[in-house]
Amino acid sequence: MKAFICTFMTLALVFSMTACSSRKSETPSSSAEPSSSFESSSAPPVSSIAPSSEPSSSMSKPEIVEDIESGASNLKSTVESMVTPTMSTDFDKIGALDAAQVKWGPGVQVDEQNRTVGSEMMQEQYGRFDAYFIAPEDCGKLYLTFDEGYENGYTPQILDVLKEKQVSAVFFVTLPFVKSEPELIQRMIDEGHVIGNHTSHHWNPTQKSLDEAAQDIKELHDYMKDTFDYEMSLYRPPEGAFSEQTLAMVQQMGYTTALWSFAYADWDPNNQMGYDKALERTCRFIHEGGIYLLHAVSKDNAEILGELIDNIRDKGLTVSKWDLS
Repeated sequence: MKAFICTFMTLALVFSMTACSSRKSETPSSSAEPSSSFESSSAPPVSSIAPSSEPSSSMSKPEIVEDIESGASNLKSTVESMVTPTMSTDFDKIGALDAAQVKWGPGVQVDEQNRTVGSEMMQEQYGRFDAYFIAPEDCGKLYLTFDEGYENGYTPQILDVLKEKQVSAVFFVTLPFVKSEPELIQRMIDEGHVIGNHTSHHWNPTQKSLDEAAQDIKELHDYMKDTFDYEMSLYRPPEGAFSEQTLAMVQQMGYTTALWSFAYADWDPNNQMGYDKALERTCRFIHEGGIYLLHAVSKDNAEILGELIDNIRDKGLTVSKWDLS
């Protein structure tokens, strides 16, 4: 598409110059004698935007052709810069938004559809920033997401279960995890999972300047692109911390923010609740449109995952690949 636009505009520019030059050669000059050659035409240079009050020096054909080519090259660069997407980090317009920190946790209060009430309220309040706390109640889906700060030996088992159950999940990774576990990252990509941006340093974004918080995202984004040719587009804020300003920043960078409608105390490897309690807890809150946050360092999560997926399906829901945007 870019090539077509550039070619079209270049041809238009050449025809315009030819027509302009032709009219100049046919129009009487300021002297009594009409111009008899193209070389003696007083047409302004192609690069000129506004007509000069002084007549320009005459130009030879090679000079005009060279100037046309130069103008076409500049035009092509301009068009390409207009249609090539870039990760914006100009946050001047965000300053008017609220900078107050919100730390998210959905709570346990549910409605008649078993959907966490807090998630629905937050979705209504912050959804305009391309942020998701919960999916629509009539979607028929539930989404599994895993946070990966470091590898504790359970990610391969989790991937095995997902493959067996033919489920695609989201893995929110940090830069240290990506650098230390390239084979797991490649496996996630190869097996059709979504890899989300959990930042480079796991900083609370509301405790940094917008530029610093953006760089924390961009560093991981660029590393994934350069190393795995993978374009990240989904973001989860460390600590579940955000503000209107940080949500708008992430949105401006071309990302969708994924929070969650269910999580539980699974992040401490030394304080696991055991198979039965973990399964009961995760199954109790199954709901349509659910976005589940699970930590991959958890032994409980690795062990209950297959049965959890079965329970979700038994309730008539699809364990879906991320498709919210």
